[in-house]
Amino acid sequence: MLDLKTADQILNAALAHGRAAGMKPLCVAVLDAGGALVALKREDGASFLRPQVANAKAWGALGMGTGTRALAARAQTHPAFINAIGALTEGRIVPVPGGVLIRAANQSILGAVGISGDVSENDEACAVAGIQAAGMSADTGA
Repeated sequence: MLDLKTADQILNAALAHGRAAGMKPLCVAVLDAGGALVALKREDGASFLRPQVANAKAWGALGMGTGTRALAARAQTHPAFINAIGALTEGRIVPVPGGVLIRAANQSILGAVGISGDVSENDEACAVAGIQAAGMSADTGA
């Protein structure tokens, strides 16, 4: 189970990684395995749409069972599929890197992290750093 204490640890480590790397202001969403929001933080200066984008990245990773890097690759080769998924979910999936699954030691999915604010690859790196800082495995979909 992904509890609030662990979600907060992930958030803080992800944001610290972004600050240390000099990234743009970030928003981090942590969802549990059922897709419910556990915690969210938006840094000062992050635009008002960042929470929705971060949540959509995490939600899409959970819904498809893979990190959003895989969804981004699939969008290149199978755009009709990604368009259909977008329509089915009423636009709740953002198929770019930055949505990362949180996996337990036995590889079960505990939840997902979505980050928005910088370029997608940097968002993803912050998510990975946060998840690893909490002692869990990050699955980007690579």
